Amino acid sequence: MSTAVLILGESGSGKSTSLRFLEPEKVMLIQAVRKPLPFRSADWQIASKENPEGSVIVTDNSQKICAIMQRTKRDIIVIDDFQYVMANEFMRRVTDQAKGNEAFQKYNEIGRAAWDIFNTAGHLPENKRVYILSHSSTDELGNTKLKTIGRLLDEKIVLEGMLTIVLRAIRKDGENYFKTQNSGNDTVKSPIGMFAEDQIPNDLAAVDAGICEYYGIK
Repeated sequence: MSTAVLILGESGSGKSTSLRFLEPEKVMLIQAVRKPLPFRSADWQIASKENPEGSVIVTDNSQKICAIMQRTKRDIIVIDDFQYVMANEFMRRVTDQAKGNEAFQKYNEIGRAAWDIFNTAGHLPENKRVYILSHSSTDELGNTKLKTIGRLLDEKIVLEGMLTIVLRAIRKDGENYFKTQNSGNDTVKSPIGMFAEDQIPNDLAAVDAGICEYYGIK
């Protein structure tokens, strides 16, 4: 069973920036939205027929994302801007005139797509690590969780519940960090003793090394 990790954070909190110390040739980066990485990234090239060794594939199609995860030989998989897998599909179908049960079917299908990705991420070979980067949302009571497309989807599935590790990207005093333990108002969690501190540097390579050491992944 592979190790799937969810990294939550507001836009600009450093989720994508955390990739800067990873070696592109060891990573398959799946971008739900095509955009430049927020650091010098000439070595992160789009994979194509002309460049099969590229490290980046752009798609928001859940079936394609699952297929990429299953076929890549690379040990580290990163899905960036995961929330747009849901949001893009919702926006493509926003003009649907369906009513009643047909209208709810749209949310069921979007929820199933999200579930498929999380389920696949956790059922790859044991040496695989999948990092799912996504925006967070905070309600009127100050509780922070994964951003979805609303209550109709939240009532059907709690994606954080499918994972053992959920980190939260934060920006503090001009620096980016990951929070590793629950604050009482978020869904952050990590195994006992995996991380030495409640707040660690924003470095996905270091996080990956810590996870490999903790679980004995070679």
